[in-house]
Amino acid sequence: MPRAVDATEGRFRGEPAIVVRAGPTRATFLPHLGLTGVSLRHDGGEYLAVPGGLDTLRRGGSAGIPLLAPWANRLAGRRYRAAGVDVDLRGLRLGVDDHGLPIHGLLLGRSRWRVDRVAARGDAATFAASIEVDARAFPFPHRIEVGARVRPGELQVTTTIVSSGRRRVPVAFGWHPYLRVPGTPRARWRLRLPARGHRLLDDRSIPTGASVREPAEDAAVGRRTFDDLYALGRDRRLAFEGADGRSVELWCGTGYPFAQVWVPAGRTFGALEPMAAPTNALVEGTTPLVRPGERFRATFALRLT
Repeated sequence: MPRAVDATEGRFRGEPAIVVRAGPTRATFLPHLGLTGVSLRHDGGEYLAVPGGLDTLRRGGSAGIPLLAPWANRLAGRRYRAAGVDVDLRGLRLGVDDHGLPIHGLLLGRSRWRVDRVAARGDAATFAASIEVDARAFPFPHRIEVGARVRPGELQVTTTIVSSGRRRVPVAFGWHPYLRVPGTPRARWRLRLPARGHRLLDDRSIPTGASVREPAEDAAVGRRTFDDLYALGRDRRLAFEGADGRSVELWCGTGYPFAQVWVPAGRTFGALEPMAAPTNALVEGTTPLVRPGERFRATFALRLT
């Protein structure tokens, strides 16, 4: 019989996988496909959506719980200046959105992740993995370290940026959990949001610079759609709640002052996305910076009932 808490390396649909389990909660990540989380199960229910299956990840698309780095969401153009360095993205092969804007960074589907540790102790199962990043599209040498911990009813992910060169490293990454609430159709979910600043976007989904304060809300998703950027306050908890008591809550630690909510039309999932910087922060020059030899750390958790 398997232990109540275990951490193993195995296979998932033919791909190398890390599986961490604590009691009724189990998470699966694929280090050869961008260290993407592809399953998050609790009490027999699946809380992740992987639209298009693993082929989406193999093509460099996003699904499950992908890390979007070095930047999350999109950039307003193919040039930016960050940490005193001018970067020209023209001519580089990058993922783009419907407007041709660079989107979701460079690491989707990448296979260079190194698994550094898997372990189980007490009531928690953990793993750690890392990747080195230095590219023409982001010429700021650094190492990304990801540590994940599963406890009953919770997946916690800590991402650390370590400057490994002589340049300061702009911090603009995020994660993009594609979420489900098992047992309830999406139209019957409730969306719970804290009091927040709503960053207004233009028709390309780029922030305009304007912001509107919005109070906390708890309302049915129904036919509503979202693709909205929020600046978070002290309460950094967002959630989808089903009709039968099941729910998935995103908790953002201090390293994630922003979150994107994405509920697209005609789909069965929604996304609650922790972000270390707002959309287009690289172009606007508003990212945090990691000095040589220093670290930036951010933690989020998905809490399941």
